[in-house]
Amino acid sequence: MIPFVHRTLAMQLEVDDARRVPVQAHLSYDADDPFAVTTAFSHEGRILAVWRLDREMLAEGALRPVGEGDVRLRPQRAGARTVLRVELSGCAQDGTGRDRAVVLAPAHAVVDFVRSTFDVVAPGRERVRVDEFLADLTARG
Repeated sequence: MIPFVHRTLAMQLEVDDARRVPVQAHLSYDADDPFAVTTAFSHEGRILAVWRLDREMLAEGALRPVGEGDVRLRPQRAGARTVLRVELSGCAQDGTGRDRAVVLAPAHAVVDFVRSTFDVVAPGRERVRVDEFLADLTARG
């Protein structure tokens, strides 16, 4: 069994109602962290942001609105196709407020990626190594 899945998807960063910028999203899943999908957004070779998203939320977000707070997902019609609208917000790097980004992903590609993670660790079979987690947490201080 391969314990790792990676895909690069072409997405659109919503600048405003009329403008979108193409970005790449590098989605990674590791069986050692079975509940999370790490997503690195890049543009012209530069990493713009890295987010850890809940795998189950990604699967559900393609079907119905999910999430609250810093991560919200929902399907959205874009002509004849459906995209996954990913709304991310967090503290601004300069500490003066909150940053917000909206990224639109091809819903079918996200669903295909999540399905491939189910081949690695099936839903309901996720396990967390509690002792290792606590040791890592206390080592960080």
